[in-house]
This record gives sequence, C-alpha cells and structure tokens, in this order.
Amino acid sequence: MGNISQIQEDAARGGAGAFSAFERMLAGRYLRARRKETFISIIAGFSFLGIMLGVATLIVVMAVMNGFRAELLDKILGINGHMIINPIDGDFTDYAELSKRINGVDGVDYAIPLIEGQVLVSSGVGGNGALVRGIREEDIKRIGAVSDNIKGGTLDGFDNSGGVAVGIRLANNLGLRAGDDITLISPEGDVTAFGTLPRVKSYPISAVFEIGMSEYDASFIFMPLEESQLYFNADGRVDVIEVYTSDPDSVDGLREPIEQAAARPLFLTDWKQRNVVFFQALQVERNVMFMILTLIILVAALNIISGLFMLVKDKGKDIAILRTMGANRGAVMRIFFMTGASIGVSGTLVGFALGVILCQSVEHIRQFLSWISGTTLFNPELYFLSQLPAKMDVWETVMVVVMSLVLSFLATLFPAWRAARLDPVEALRYE
Repeated sequence: MGNISQIQEDAARGGAGAFSAFERMLAGRYLRARRKETFISIIAGFSFLGIMLGVATLIVVMAVMNGFRAELLDKILGINGHMIINPIDGDFTDYAELSKRINGVDGVDYAIPLIEGQVLVSSGVGGNGALVRGIREEDIKRIGAVSDNIKGGTLDGFDNSGGVAVGIRLANNLGLRAGDDITLISPEGDVTAFGTLPRVKSYPISAVFEIGMSEYDASFIFMPLEESQLYFNADGRVDVIEVYTSDPDSVDGLREPIEQAAARPLFLTDWKQRNVVFFQALQVERNVMFMILTLIILVAALNIISGLFMLVKDKGKDIAILRTMGANRGAVMRIFFMTGASIGVSGTLVGFALGVILCQSVEHIRQFLSWISGTTLFNPELYFLSQLPAKMDVWETVMVVVMSLVLSFLATLFPAWRAARLDPVEALRYE
C-alpha cells in the first residue's frame, strides 16, 4: 500500500521528478532475485561478470602492451643512438673533431664514435656469436643503460684496462664472470701468403652489465676504442657516429643542423627508420587485441538486453498497474533503464578496480603462475624483456571505461523503451 500511496502522491503533484527516489527504489527491487525470477537473476549475474572481466582484461592487456612497447623503446634507445651517422665520401678519420661539432648542436645530448664488428666468442664452456662495439670510456659511461647496470667489475680505467665489458647473459652462457678471460675470434684477421687468417685474441672481462633486454645482454661486448681499432684493422678511424638526443620523437628536426655542423656529406638514419617494421607490427597487434577484447564487453551488453527483455515480460502486470496508478511512460522507461544500467555501471567500476590492481602486480602474478605451472611464462629469450611490464595510459583507460558505460547504456534503451510502450490494457487482459 505504501508504494501505491507514493505513486498516487507523485501523480497528484504532477508526476515524480526524473530518477526520483521511488523510481530508484523500484529499479533496485527488480535487481534483487526472487524465487520465480532466479533465471533472470542468473542472466544479470553473467552480464555483470562479463562486463567486469571484459573491462579488467582490456585494461590489463592494453597496459601490458603499452608497457612492452615502452620498455622495448627504452631499451633500444638506451643502448643505440637515436640517429646513426655513416660516412659517404671517406672514412671517419676526423671523428674526434666531428663529434665535438655535432655535440654543439641544440637538442643533441652527445655524439659517440663507434667501431662495430661481428665476432665469435668462446670459453672453456662453449661458444657464441657476439657484436663488439669499440667505444671510449667517457662515452660508455654516458650510456646509462650500461654504466648504471654494472653487475660485476667496473668501468673505471676502461680505456687502459685492456679488457672488455660483456652482457650478463653472454657471461652466464659461457660460464664467465668479471676477471675471467674471454676469447674473441674475428674472420677479418691478418692477411698472409696462405690467405686471411682469423684473428684470435683473449681479453679479461673488466665489467659485466645487465641492460634488461635479453638480446642485448646475450650478444653485446664493449671494447676500448683504440683496442678495437687494432683488433679490426681500423687504425685511426671509426665506422659510425651515434647521436643521442634530448627528445627522440623530434629527431627529424635535427637532420639539417647536424649536416651543417658536420660540414661534410653524411648518410643519416634515425631510430624510427631502423625499427619501423617492428613497431608497426606492435601497433597492429595492439589494435587487433583491443577489438577482440571489446567483443567480451559487447557480448555482456547483449546479455543485459536479453535479461531486461525477460524481466519486462515477467513484470508486465506490474508495469500495467504502475501505469494505471499514475506512472507515465517516462517513469517506466527510467525504472528499467536504471535496472539495466546498474548492471553495466557496477560491472564497469568493479572491472576498472580489478584491472588497476592486476596491472600493479602483473609481474608477481607472472612469477606465481610460472611457479605453479613449472614453466617460464613470458620467456625473455622470446620476448626480449626479462620482466613483464605494465604501463597504464590514463586516456586509454578512461576510453575503456567510457566505452563500457556507453555500451551498457545503449543495451538498456530498447528494452526500457519496450517496457514504456507496453499497453496496460493488453497486459492485464491475459493475467
């Protein structure tokens, strides 16, 4: 009787206001299951779980893919120059002076002359391929990805140490550590009357570094520049000059100033050109995953539609009574809209909270699942990185939440409109 009196009072005042307390109360009552409405409640529960898991999964997957891209970009740009300069009209024999001139360009942090060469490395345990980079001590200490991650030995006195710095995975694969000797074999050796003989030389390991990218940690060796010039028969010259900038995304605008400062013909390539295929593949994968996971939310929204249709059919008599007692079509539509929207909103909010929690502990979850399964999930040898990264993008997360809410609201409109259009006479006739 209290509900009927409330409706009559609202009608006497010209109708209750939109989303009034009475409408909210009735929508909440329809959400609570009764014995004969168990099946409808089950559908509503699955809709809630579907939206929750869809939002959480989408947030976590997007965060992991963003973190994966950011970490790879950080590692690649941390160990490789943002712009690579190669000579055109002659060797870089004036590399010291040329590096100083390029260092004076606005936007350039530092320019590093390098010698690069492929070698075979060996120890008493085995052998492996590696990339040797000849570099000055002052320059290797500028590369924070290396100098800030020394796990053994030291880079102090690197130029005069007569030793090399090796990646930790390479050292572990060969059973070596700082202070041990490593043997380098280069096919570009000494020319004799019997042909070119490979150059074989042993060096002590001055330092062991860990960049955090398995490919680099398993293949990079840094050697003092003067020693590398002797080893690779490159007396008085370098192969390339790598330029590190303060803003890698604006590297295109530095081409002309660098060419003017160099005052000689150069061939310049930047990190975008060298990694364009790789990062395009990551972007395509990210977009496809977003579309696929959005289907989870869409399916859950369709469950809301089916659940509301069944609820409207089951509540036909109630709707008719509400209409005859003074509730207008707008009130009925709002009641069922709030009923369906409550499922979508609650599922979205819980999914958002769950997604944030999972993103904060994704690496711990990976380690736990690896321990439970006895396998290595996210193998560094396949995915390059030693840890599973997650980086939430604020606007992307907001977009996921808004998209889920919009789909949930749209899913409730048609069933709510059908409820409002229900003819009370026809509904009561067959009761």
